[in-house]
Amino acid sequence: MPTTEPSAPIDVPRGLKGVVVTETSIGDVRGAEGFYHYREYSAVELAGTRTFEDVWHLMFHGALPDAAELAAFRARTAELRHLPADVADALPAIARSTALSGPLAGLRTALSLAGASAGFRPVYDIDPERRRADALAACAAVPTLVTALHRLGQGLAPVEPRDDLPYAANYLYMLTGREPEAAQARAVESYLISTVDHGFNASTFTARVIASTGADLAACLVGALGALSGPLHGGAPSRALDTLDAIGTPDRIDDWLRERVLAGDRIMGFGHPVYTTEDPRSRMLKAIAREFGGDLVDFALQVEERAEAILAELKPGRDLHINVEFYAGVVMELCGLPREMFTPTFAAARMVGWSANVLEQAEDSKIIRPLARYVGPPPARPVPAA
Repeated sequence: MPTTEPSAPIDVPRGLKGVVVTETSIGDVRGAEGFYHYREYSAVELAGTRTFEDVWHLMFHGALPDAAELAAFRARTAELRHLPADVADALPAIARSTALSGPLAGLRTALSLAGASAGFRPVYDIDPERRRADALAACAAVPTLVTALHRLGQGLAPVEPRDDLPYAANYLYMLTGREPEAAQARAVESYLISTVDHGFNASTFTARVIASTGADLAACLVGALGALSGPLHGGAPSRALDTLDAIGTPDRIDDWLRERVLAGDRIMGFGHPVYTTEDPRSRMLKAIAREFGGDLVDFALQVEERAEAILAELKPGRDLHINVEFYAGVVMELCGLPREMFTPTFAAARMVGWSANVLEQAEDSKIIRPLARYVGPPPARPVPAA
């Protein structure tokens, strides 16, 4: 019987930088242009003109909804915000167990439980409509889960979702217990839309690797959450604000920044692995921050100006500009979100992008299985006697 020789190993750049691993119709990032899109639309334009539900529909169904489709989609997703009793009853124990780690860690456990409670089955074993239904349920439940975990961690009772509020306004309502001002809800909605998807970043790639094994949707999303929890991925918005706090006053900006850059420290909120120009999300969020105004915004603008100048001086040729995290932290702070909820808020939006990628990956039954080059001691050595 003929045998098939395995393909010869192919060396690729460390971290798979620049390597194309699949095809997608969901969106793309064009870093040299400072542009990214969801399907055929500019993501930043969508963030400035459409609702979160519009974009959610676009990511799941491939097209923006008309008025009737949007109304039906809103009604369906609002219905799915409500948690089943067995999941809701488990949240206090999860919040207690993750008190030292925070709501993002709790969300990993709660989302896994929600998927198991709903009977999510491996994507390999179900049809596209059932996969989409599971994804819709997971994305709708996450804001309820994460805001409840946060409030329980603060000694407060969870706030039940409201079906009459749009996604972003309901999110803020469940977080604070108060219906948000229109400007705050719209600012957070624009942020959420802008972070739904962003190419094959670490968490999206993780979700697709897990989906390629045929695992259930909750497993894919929990794995993506784990990747997002790393400070080099989704954990930077609060750290960018921590930088502003550490600098403290305008007269300390230059000395503080120079000391950190010369020490080789990373300045959180600056630089991006894809963009060689300014992050388009940062431009949008900077404009939103300017609309709010105030001392925090003025200080952030000063830090941005001096940081870019100092980085250009001390790291010439690197083109280090602000990224999405810098003004994301400012905007969320101005809208009343506590810092420990910055990354969970990012995760709530990214659930939609992860799910769209899982749905797309599930259409391809080929498992993602790369190689590693062994560099340990030469084999095979005799096993020594015990």
